[in-house]
Amino acid sequence: MWDEPYLETCCRSTLHRALLCEGIGRPQALRDQPCLERLQAMGFVTLGADGRFYITPAGLSRHDQEIGQLKPMSARASRVRA
Repeated sequence: MWDEPYLETCCRSTLHRALLCEGIGRPQALRDQPCLERLQAMGFVTLGADGRFYITPAGLSRHDQEIGQLKPMSARASRVRA
């Protein structure tokens, strides 16, 4: 993990949004465009011929490492209340 490039919070959020848009792709010209370009340079998303960004297998793996292991807020909240 330490030898991998660090992802800023904004880029982790953008990676998650790219995952959520997996089938249709994430359009350009949104506020997270700089993060999408950074993620593309790292190989985590790719720009399709249709001008949309799609998550790559490397991006899916990184998402699982950084975001997929987090528990949903509802699970954390129920644990705190108990």
